[in-house]
Amino acid sequence: MSSHRQARISPEQALTLDGLFHERARRSPDAVAYRFFDEHAQAWKKLTWAGMVAEIARWQAALQRENLQPGDRVAIMFKNSPTWVMFDQAALGLGLVTVPLYTADRPDNVAYVLQDAEAKLLLIASAEHWHPIDQAAAELPALASVVTMHPLPADAHDPRLHDMDTWVPEAGDDFLHRLADPERLASIVYTSGTTGRPKGVMLSHRNLLSNAWNSLQTFDVLPTDVFFSFLPLSHMLERTAGYYIPVMAGAMVGFARSFQQLHEDFATVRPTLLISVPRIYERIYAGLRNKLQTGTPMARRLFDFAVEVGYRRFEYAQGRAAWQASLLLWPLLQRLVARKLMARLGGRLRMALSGGAALSPEISRIFIGLGLPILQGYGLTEAGPVVSVNRAERNKPASVGPPIPGVEVKLDENGILFARGAGIMRGYWRNDEATREILMEDGWLNTGDIAHIDGDGHLTIIGRIKEIIVMSNGEKVPPVDLETAILRDPLFEQVMVVGEGKPCLGVFAVLNRELWEQAAAEKSPDSAQGRAFALARMARQMPGFPGYTRIRRACLLTEPWTIENGLLTPTLKLKRTHVLERYRQEYLKLYEGFSSF
Repeated sequence: MSSHRQARISPEQALTLDGLFHERARRSPDAVAYRFFDEHAQAWKKLTWAGMVAEIARWQAALQRENLQPGDRVAIMFKNSPTWVMFDQAALGLGLVTVPLYTADRPDNVAYVLQDAEAKLLLIASAEHWHPIDQAAAELPALASVVTMHPLPADAHDPRLHDMDTWVPEAGDDFLHRLADPERLASIVYTSGTTGRPKGVMLSHRNLLSNAWNSLQTFDVLPTDVFFSFLPLSHMLERTAGYYIPVMAGAMVGFARSFQQLHEDFATVRPTLLISVPRIYERIYAGLRNKLQTGTPMARRLFDFAVEVGYRRFEYAQGRAAWQASLLLWPLLQRLVARKLMARLGGRLRMALSGGAALSPEISRIFIGLGLPILQGYGLTEAGPVVSVNRAERNKPASVGPPIPGVEVKLDENGILFARGAGIMRGYWRNDEATREILMEDGWLNTGDIAHIDGDGHLTIIGRIKEIIVMSNGEKVPPVDLETAILRDPLFEQVMVVGEGKPCLGVFAVLNRELWEQAAAEKSPDSAQGRAFALARMARQMPGFPGYTRIRRACLLTEPWTIENGLLTPTLKLKRTHVLERYRQEYLKLYEGFSSF
């Protein structure tokens, strides 16, 4: 076994998540743990593992003054940063239960979570961020303290409000570990609420440690690796793969400043590993395509040829294709094309992981063809969260890979995927009925996803059982595949396929207004000509789909679907029922003229 694998910290050695961090600091105290941008100094700074432990002790001293007891819930609504980690570790070491919140979430959703979890303390960016939540909450009797990272304004009269500079002491004692029990509840993570109110997923220290450890066995992480953190730490994929795994392996994490500054931060942090949801890859891809469209025809042909040769090289390395003489051109194509993309991502990326939603095969092919291996995986919060992931040497981009070690999977007679393993949740917080619906007595978790398992054990997710469209002719259509195909055309920024109980499929599509004006300036999105133009563009993206999946009706929109208007979850998942409610009249008009519904 290689030395860096031997240096990893196992769940048995850590026992708890705070024990994991403490052991990492003991083993490599002077190594750099985090790199971040200090807003006060307006400069990038670094923190060692030993430096983090000293800071965590300060936060623990502050929490101890709050008269909190083991098992009490404390919430954090703050951007990714070393402070997020300090708060989490300080709370865990005192036996508290952390409740992560999305900074972009709607105030009413945040208020609901705080009320449901009966959180006693909240860490938030500023009083300005707290006021809308306070106004949205009918009652929060358990919440005793709200700590703000920024100084309080002079007119802040709420006695619960404290700013960090006065609340956190200048020094603490030792990094405490009150309860070294891996079975204790560590975190309540609320689902994104695509079909109703969010539910609190209860995850123990063992759940999270075992899932991180088993995931770590599927790809190599070196102590010299640099992770790039921008997916919210309130998202379980980032928390496990971008926070706990680096601690286990002793790797460094660089925190991005904001989504708008990603390009600059890539160049500064220069990560070697990237973990993201498909949206970031889609945006990079869209930027590439737009740049190519304004370039010369020769540049576009060279780009396409580089992707073709690069992907053929990948298939050859995977043992799925024969060697061809064109592969000899790769070093030249890499220098002329591929390195330019890699330079935009810092120039050192050696691997990327994608999860949280389906990644378009076309986008995956582009990145892999240009020399960046993307390993697509699958999971859900209730599973802790990772269920499966592709391996570098066994990468089938259209799949989400085989199960990670320690996880079993099976399909029922309807093709619904079940999973079982040490990472599976303890249940939903104070919701026994919902727990019984999804968690079987023998430990199997009903994921709610329809899947296929091939002969090599790789999973392919077909779609959510609740999202499958059953047309009036009996055909069953998973909408995500169609939506992903349509979104390859940058003319469409957001799409939702509909047609439940209908004779044909329709679509709601949010247009890129700038591209629409360029491509169809004389056609109004509300006109028959505009809709026909859009449908023709969609059809060009779906040549391999069955005839019954043809999109025959379209409603073209210019207002984007956002978290703020209630049509997206904080994880940017589409709230399909909310979209249908918002555009109910437009939906009825889609099918005017059809005799049978």
